[in-house]
Amino acid sequence: MIQFYAYKMLQTSKGTQPLNVSFNIEKGQFVSLYGNSGAGKTTILRILAGLTNAEKLLIEVDGEVWDSSDKKHHLSIQKRSIGFVFQDFALFPNLTVKENLEFALQKNDNKKIVEELLELMELESLQQSKPQNLSGGQKQRVALARAIVRQPKILLLDEPLSAVDDEMRFKLQDYILKVHKHYKLTTILVSHHLPELYKLSDKVIVIDKGKILKEGKPNIVFSEQKISSKFKLTGEIIEIIKSDIIYVVNVLAGNNIVKVVATEDEINNLKVGQKVLVASKAFNPMIQVIE
Repeated sequence: MIQFYAYKMLQTSKGTQPLNVSFNIEKGQFVSLYGNSGAGKTTILRILAGLTNAEKLLIEVDGEVWDSSDKKHHLSIQKRSIGFVFQDFALFPNLTVKENLEFALQKNDNKKIVEELLELMELESLQQSKPQNLSGGQKQRVALARAIVRQPKILLLDEPLSAVDDEMRFKLQDYILKVHKHYKLTTILVSHHLPELYKLSDKVIVIDKGKILKEGKPNIVFSEQKISSKFKLTGEIIEIIKSDIIYVVNVLAGNNIVKVVATEDEINNLKVGQKVLVASKAFNPMIQVIE
């Protein structure tokens, strides 16, 4: 369990703004932080990692106090069990893929995990390559593997997929989910990409102007509350769920999720990640693929 409270004055493009947030995260959860730029999401990750301080602060991880402003206690960065993946890959250009992973090991760590991660992340054929010879997606897989080498209690991901195209982003999401489950990590992701949040998250925390607006399961946080009986909108399929003899297609349109009932024949041409048009027809929504 992570217990987190922080109060910190932030300097934003609109002037000074307080960050005042408190939340709990269960061990093994995948939690995403969502909100506008400048809301304080990245600052929360940096505070948790020990890279940024705050005026008032209490962080407790599995019963161990990492930070307490009242007790003037601060656990050093090196002693925190944290893996951090930034927006840029931050790989060492003079080291090979395998050497980048080995560099992250501590003196007495078991080196077998490097081989395991190379296999899990499908990097075995690239292990002797240097970063300049890798694609963006390959570099991000290396960065992710390096963050996990020490098997941290917490994995922090600061918009790690913002620099790749949609197709690669979708593939990398699968890798992130795979290592999260395989190593039973507690993962905290910062992302503006709603389909990504919906696919990966057990819980989403929505932050605006330094405060938590709402938190919960993504299908609850982003569900459309009221939909007109006559509408036409475009969106992206984020989930297809079988329910008895019919299917429910969840389409992300803007910041809302629209649920459309479909038959087995209708979903044959549908898949997650597809752009679609949702329109009303005699009060029953219908869904059409956008070519």
